[in-house]
Amino acid sequence: MKSDIIKTTMIFIVDDDQLTSNIYAQHLKNLGYVDVSIFDNGQDCLNALIEEPTVILLDHYMKNLTGMEVLQKVKRFDPNIYVVFISGQEDISTAVEALKFGAFDYIIKGQDDIRSIEKVMIKIKNVNEMLNQKEPSFFQKIISLVV
Repeated sequence: MKSDIIKTTMIFIVDDDQLTSNIYAQHLKNLGYVDVSIFDNGQDCLNALIEEPTVILLDHYMKNLTGMEVLQKVKRFDPNIYVVFISGQEDISTAVEALKFGAFDYIIKGQDDIRSIEKVMIKIKNVNEMLNQKEPSFFQKIISLVV
């Protein structure tokens, strides 16, 4: 049985490489994610933010708007969107900059990117589950202290 969090997670994949986008989308669907949209440029992704995605897998090098520019605009729109930066660059300064601007994680494209995406989606699922746990009410806290 798939978690409700997986069923309700909306994922945007933003990459100008159609083959890469399709591979990522298919892998996410194989993991049980059903709401996956692909964008081949940053502007189309930004225009679709009103759909309230949960996660955006964002390529660094794209035409017109770079991934870093898109990341900053996404975070200004909604700081709660999990943006996972994906780049073919192993440049540590790019990773640090992406994290500084609010990226949840940084994945390097290559032989292990599929497994890295799977791992980061598990981390996001775990964070969401913790955030969605109900806080005990004031009354429940008092009762727990007395009992």
